[in-house]
Amino acid sequence: MSLGSGLARGLAITLRAMTRRAVTQQYPERRPELPPRSRGVIALFEENCTVCMLCARECPDWCIYIDSHKETVPPATPGGRERSRNVLDRFAIDFSLCMYCGICVEVCPFDALFWSPEFEYATTDIRELTHEREALRAWMWTVPEPPTLDAAGEEPKEIAAARKAVERDEQEGT
Repeated sequence: MSLGSGLARGLAITLRAMTRRAVTQQYPERRPELPPRSRGVIALFEENCTVCMLCARECPDWCIYIDSHKETVPPATPGGRERSRNVLDRFAIDFSLCMYCGICVEVCPFDALFWSPEFEYATTDIRELTHEREALRAWMWTVPEPPTLDAAGEEPKEIAAARKAVERDEQEGT
């Protein structure tokens, strides 16, 4: 290929690009159409958090901060023994460190962390990117419903086990 033909091909590509209409998103005035289940920030469903610390331990960036204390719970039945449980004091995520890998959401055994499609949380001060549990809880209400199960698909093992347990209890009760 000679120098002239490469230059001519480059100019042709440039002219073609210059004659096309630009596709510009007018973002602040018009919000983009996000795909379903898109990832924005991590939301916290605080009622499900047992302070097991798996999310903080598995985070490759160490951007999750959890503080808790133990409380003694009285026995559930007379003659039973007291139990202790962890109570969540602080749950924060530093989004200036987070790489949005989703490992914390995947390893949570109690479904306390979810992906929210919320993406408008920019700030000019990097210190304001550490969001405490109040903000994470507020984002929980933007999490979309999970997709419906395929009617032709196999029933999840958790639902099948729960159904068998209910049927067994009903048979024993009658």
